[in-house]
Amino acid sequence: MCGIFGVYSKDKSVNIAETIYYGLYALQHRGQQSAGIAVRDNELIEWYKAKGLVPEVFKAADLEKLPGDAGIGHVRYSTSGDVSKGTIEPLVLKYISGYMAIAKNGNIINANALREELEANGCMFHTTNDTEVIAALLTKFRIGSEHIEDSIEQMVKFIKGSYAITMITPRYLIGLRDPLGIMPLCIGKIYGSTYIISSESAGIDAVGGQFIRDIEPGELVLIDSNGIQSRKLFECKSSSLCIFEHVYFARPDSIIDGASTHDARVNAGMILAKEHPVDADVVIGVPDGGTDMAFGYAQESQISVAAGLLRNKYVGRTFIAPYQNDREIAVKIKFNPVKTEVKDKRVVLIDDSIVRGTTTKILVRMLREAGAKAVHLRICSPPYKFPCYFGVDTSSRGQLLASNNDKEAICKWIGADSLEYISYEGIMKAPINSMTGFCTSCFTGIYPIEVPKEV
Repeated sequence: MCGIFGVYSKDKSVNIAETIYYGLYALQHRGQQSAGIAVRDNELIEWYKAKGLVPEVFKAADLEKLPGDAGIGHVRYSTSGDVSKGTIEPLVLKYISGYMAIAKNGNIINANALREELEANGCMFHTTNDTEVIAALLTKFRIGSEHIEDSIEQMVKFIKGSYAITMITPRYLIGLRDPLGIMPLCIGKIYGSTYIISSESAGIDAVGGQFIRDIEPGELVLIDSNGIQSRKLFECKSSSLCIFEHVYFARPDSIIDGASTHDARVNAGMILAKEHPVDADVVIGVPDGGTDMAFGYAQESQISVAAGLLRNKYVGRTFIAPYQNDREIAVKIKFNPVKTEVKDKRVVLIDDSIVRGTTTKILVRMLREAGAKAVHLRICSPPYKFPCYFGVDTSSRGQLLASNNDKEAICKWIGADSLEYISYEGIMKAPINSMTGFCTSCFTGIYPIEVPKEV
């Protein structure tokens, strides 16, 4: 999971780099390891990128060095390749038709095989990033193509996996979404002649833009002085947006493929309350994902809801921290119980998911130490049992608590008084007005495309 943001404008008064900066700031929840911006100035591309959060990486002086009429930005959560400076996106390269910059959200599951084939034919790679494989394929096909869109159409025939891509070329700002629409991507507009490509609609909102539409699964969008051009590269019979966009990843103020993430989470909480009621005194959500879900659970159950866990806003998302030890330390400094809300009370603790279980176990212990009489754990997603190959760092069942333990064993290990999950049918009902289907392979083990065999 990463965040991408692109801007094109005919209006020379628009500060492209600054607009991308604020767009990336709004998408910071999608990646906290690194950030980068690349801007096209005439036929050249200038860029700046480094490890760290958006406000840590970029200063005003850095942005002033990035003038131009089009640019792209990226915040990274690493799922493939190392986290060295060379892998930080956007990747910028010179090819036969000039300069190009590319940034991606997703995971190319056949990247290693493609890399080996390209190397056997003389191609050299400088990083372990699967985005570089995409760039190498694209430049290969660009040699024999008159137009960049034809090269892209050739390239996508070879890559498999999930991807939302944005690029800048000498002519275009480009957006591309995988044929199943696993990763979200949308278009917006500001200032009348300024176009935006963003992972989420919240990024468009953050820069004062107006949402136009989602980029469709399998769609290529090209933006230049003539406006928006579209080419459908795949005729998709079905779509499979990652269900975790609504469960965890996306901001609650985003609308993805027609469905409000906030509404989906409130609905999930209400459904969970109907499926698994409990006699309790207070409902507490784990910030931030569980907050809206707790409201829904409280509304349906008629149990009062309280802000019983204080979240340290200066600590990032523990689920996407790269290493287990980092996650454990982050939990301890990220959350603190509000003792007056939990002391001598039977607590319903609402969370979006249990993946590795580390966070949940620590939170339950914290609530007990704060004086909770009981802690009843309610989870707004089904048991996470199977690896994700499309953008989440869970590549083996050994990392997944529910893959190797039944509900009773998990409840005992975590230390809760009871544990219940929303049903599969329940979570599928939560997103309302969605124009897409969902990938739920982490719950079912049924993948929308062929995936690598687990070792």
